[in-house]
Amino acid sequence: MKIGVPIEIKNNENRVGMTPSGVFELTKRNHAVYVQKDAGFNSGFFDEDYIKAGASILNTIEEVYEAADMIVKVKEPIEKEYTLIKPHHTVFTYFHFASSEPLTKAMVDSKAVCIAYETVEAEDGSLPLLIPMSEVAGRMSIQQGAKYLEKPIKGRGILLGGVPGVPPAKVLVLGAGVVGYQAAKMAAGLGAYVIIMDINMKALRYVSDSMPNNVISEFSSEYNIRKHIKDADLIIGGVLIKGAKAPKLITKDMLKDMRPGTVIVDVAVDQGGCFETTKPTTHEEPTYIIDDVVHYSVANMPGAVPYTSTMALTNVTLPYVIKLAEEGWEKACESSTALAKGLNVVNGKIVYKEIAEAFNLEFEMA
Repeated sequence: MKIGVPIEIKNNENRVGMTPSGVFELTKRNHAVYVQKDAGFNSGFFDEDYIKAGASILNTIEEVYEAADMIVKVKEPIEKEYTLIKPHHTVFTYFHFASSEPLTKAMVDSKAVCIAYETVEAEDGSLPLLIPMSEVAGRMSIQQGAKYLEKPIKGRGILLGGVPGVPPAKVLVLGAGVVGYQAAKMAAGLGAYVIIMDINMKALRYVSDSMPNNVISEFSSEYNIRKHIKDADLIIGGVLIKGAKAPKLITKDMLKDMRPGTVIVDVAVDQGGCFETTKPTTHEEPTYIIDDVVHYSVANMPGAVPYTSTMALTNVTLPYVIKLAEEGWEKACESSTALAKGLNVVNGKIVYKEIAEAFNLEFEMA
């Protein structure tokens, strides 16, 4: 198969779809890999590394799409790429369709096969291609939140872990999944007082059993959320519903109950966000302020640490890329229920129910 790895052109997206190591695993199986010139540069991988691994370097994104049968990316195609995607393409990337109707309709119109990393689902219900980026984003949410709590950036002026004689910041984490767990772990390590909330008692029991004493688990309800936002310094939104829009757990009217300079970080922004006032931002302009509350909602947080993120992503995507290359998308999805659940759009049809429901569009079984 011919596989294309283009440069990511989303704002400040520094990751790349495949490492030289991944390219080598494909070329030794006699697949052709076309990498756009400098595609890996911002992740610390250079053209000569890809050439040594057996890739061909092409100068433009148009050449990569034209040469390839399968496109392996990191982030969803943006508008400039829509017309490059043709019916013969299989596109394997993070799509997050439920947060963008224009993207959904563009991929339907392309008649390509769109397989989304975020809905590939293992037998145990886990999302193996989302987990490593959720781990990165969860940890980064605390790193970024701590920075934006600083007064020069309009935060409350609080050091997350406090100092002797001064209490630490209070961190409220909504969701005890991968994002929330990693966020709580990082916040606890820095010495913050952490409340983590979820409606999944199994997840809360795991938190209680594995976290240090400065992390408290609590069942999530609107009443409890409204109680804790009044004195929380940093609030992390990490709620995920597979393939669907995130629920709005913090509404605009709740902002007035927060103290000026409170920071809220919405890691669920790719799925529409779990705060009503969330709007996607970029690493270039990561924050905005509403009612004196600092909002951070960068839609590609792991793109700020591209070396770590690209390595972690390729570790989990490569086996699926190899399977798709060896068998083609139809046979690969027939033999792998995990990959089959990754099918979102096929030949002009939406085949993932939650995406169709998000925009009242027609749904067809794959």
